[in-house]
Amino acid sequence: MPRPLRTRKPSATQPTQSLSAMTPSFTPSSSSMPLDQADGLRRLFAHAQVRFVPVVSNPHMAFGGVMLERLCSGLAEQGCHTLVVDAGENAPGPNELAEVDLAECIEVLSQEVSYLAARGLPLRYVDSNGSTASFLEAVSLAAPEADVVLVHASATDLCRLFMRRESSTRPRPLLLADDRPVSVTHAYAAMKLLTQRAGLLVHDLLLSAAPSSPRAERIAMQIATCADDFLGAVLRDWMQIDPASDARSAPTPAMRRWVRDTLAPATGELAVLPTAANEHHAHALN
Repeated sequence: MPRPLRTRKPSATQPTQSLSAMTPSFTPSSSSMPLDQADGLRRLFAHAQVRFVPVVSNPHMAFGGVMLERLCSGLAEQGCHTLVVDAGENAPGPNELAEVDLAECIEVLSQEVSYLAARGLPLRYVDSNGSTASFLEAVSLAAPEADVVLVHASATDLCRLFMRRESSTRPRPLLLADDRPVSVTHAYAAMKLLTQRAGLLVHDLLLSAAPSSPRAERIAMQIATCADDFLGAVLRDWMQIDPASDARSAPTPAMRRWVRDTLAPATGELAVLPTAANEHHAHALN
């Protein structure tokens, strides 16, 4: 994801930098006083309601940052404030204050989006079992206003972050890819790692491809079939986003469906939507 212009906490007189033109500028209130006596309690318990979404970074795809912006737009339509934790291979390193005050390192980009540069940061929270799940707790405490946290990181980092979750709260990783073979191969390898190492068996896919791409649907079918045949995993759903589309355009029906499912209460049972693998078999990945 491209690095946004770095600023410290926004002031009432200085507009914030946006992740891109997709979000309006944000000017926070000049008052830091709580609105009522319950404000402290709301902030204390707000982190319990946050939804963490693992987004698998893919250094071989173009327009990865654009895809993150489209996800934020889809969530904003439902009134969510999204924190993007950018820990991917090409993400900027964390602010030097990250170990002292993580909240100070979070940049408010708009009313709907905040951003945390975090490449390499989860490893600073690793425990004796190899888990970095405590980083997620630290993030939720640092950003109590966030409804959704998109954790954009490599499959290896995501395994450490989510491998010890209870089955009823395991998230569905979102794979990123475009319609080039090297990008698709990386996405499938990430799915394999998440399945075998972290026990995350249900996945979604976001394809960055033009509407005229002849490969997009076939790629989704291939990944779904390989997941079922070789990994015992499921590609639950997939969506295709045109990276050249207007950022101000309404989210696609597939994006709205993904947002709805992501925000749905966890039940421990995921209803599997009809996928390409259920419709007909496809050739294995090249």
